[in-house]
Amino acid sequence: MRGIISSAAYVPYRRLARTSISAFLGAGGGKGSRSVASHDEDTTTMGVEAARIALRSAPAAAPGAVWFATATPAYLDKTNATAVHAALRLPSDVAALDFGGAIRSGMGALMTAMTGAGTVLVVISDQRDGLPGGADESFGGDGAAAMIIGDDGPGAPVVAEFLGAASATDEFLDRWRAPGERRSRSWEERFGETRYVPLGREAWSRALKNAGVESGDVSKVVVTGMHGRATKAFASKLGLAPEVLADDLAGTIGQTGAAHPGLVLSSVLEQSESGDVVAVVHLADGADVVVLRVTEARAAWTPARPVEAQIASGADLSYGRFLSWRQMLTPEPPRRPEPARVSASAAGRSEDWKFAFVGSRDRSSGAVHLPPARVSMEGGAVDDMEPLSMADTQGTVVTFTVDRMVYSQSPPVVFAVVDFDGGGRFPVELTDVDADGLAIGDRVEMTFRRLFSADGIHDYFWKARPVRDPAAATGPEVAPG
Repeated sequence: MRGIISSAAYVPYRRLARTSISAFLGAGGGKGSRSVASHDEDTTTMGVEAARIALRSAPAAAPGAVWFATATPAYLDKTNATAVHAALRLPSDVAALDFGGAIRSGMGALMTAMTGAGTVLVVISDQRDGLPGGADESFGGDGAAAMIIGDDGPGAPVVAEFLGAASATDEFLDRWRAPGERRSRSWEERFGETRYVPLGREAWSRALKNAGVESGDVSKVVVTGMHGRATKAFASKLGLAPEVLADDLAGTIGQTGAAHPGLVLSSVLEQSESGDVVAVVHLADGADVVVLRVTEARAAWTPARPVEAQIASGADLSYGRFLSWRQMLTPEPPRRPEPARVSASAAGRSEDWKFAFVGSRDRSSGAVHLPPARVSMEGGAVDDMEPLSMADTQGTVVTFTVDRMVYSQSPPVVFAVVDFDGGGRFPVELTDVDADGLAIGDRVEMTFRRLFSADGIHDYFWKARPVRDPAAATGPEVAPG
């Protein structure tokens, strides 16, 4: 049996209410909200967060490859999947490859893994932009999904069995973006609808036949795509009961492009039961359909951070701050020098610390050192350390300061001294935090972020964010229940 061993999604903390767009511009907007990646996030950091959640839900799974798909990569020429690989601290024999450049890439990577062999961690991430007041800005969204695809085995059972898939491809101009441009362009909507609906129906029929199921056997159908008119028209042509069509989350987080099929599928699987048949339809430069059956292992599978909980814990963002994060307007920055580019050789010498937040622990005294050290602060032992991964360790804020002078893309900057559970103290920048709501004693967890970019080089490292999900809180400082 082959299929999904674990799935997860990452939804950024911030939300932009669409009504704030029309209030600011006098046009555009709409109802609901969209998810917004923070100023220190990009498709790579969001992909890392989704992958961490997926691996946490299936600790026995051992990926033999990492495939990273996005339509908005942080780098061209350079492989983005290698940063994901480093942040997850995977062995060097695990291949890290990019599937990039198109909205269809995410679904393509997922289908290729389903029909292939070995255990593959598929990470899909996207960040959707648009001109101020436009539909892409209002109804786009930012997010990521990750799925561990493999064969059923001890300790890592398949929770959603792959039954079959099909694709229908045709060359036509619907949505495009030239290299170097941030804005996507699209053709007239009626034209796209006339091409997508027949392609979707063709792929749907063949996928059901390949899966050996009938339309009436399907418990939930996920229909996604950037062409809203076509997805609605196709969904209506299926003739299914309204409760069979899954919520595409467009009203709460928007349309996250390449990541959306995986993100919505993760949400559906988290609410599914054994025996449910789930179909995913993605309309992008054609149509792709995957059919899955939820297995008995679903009852024992506990999602580490459900999509519904992430959506519920979001916080509002002003439209002005959104525009500055998207570099659509440039506020006056703090009058401090901008950071210089990071050194490739220095980063290479400290890869485990920089990308995976690995400290060291003295074997004789147990003292934890952040960053890792050669000489122990307790007893003075030299070179008697063992590596200690701290990325999943929570901590407590001992003290903090709000710095309004240091350079930042989104001032002010909040720095805190954090005591980690089990030992270790480290001064770290906080993110996804409102300074007025922070207090000594607050619990925090680590998150992979981008410190800054200079000379086209992204300086990735770890920051801390408040623990907002009670189910995710651990450690002696947290009251039971």
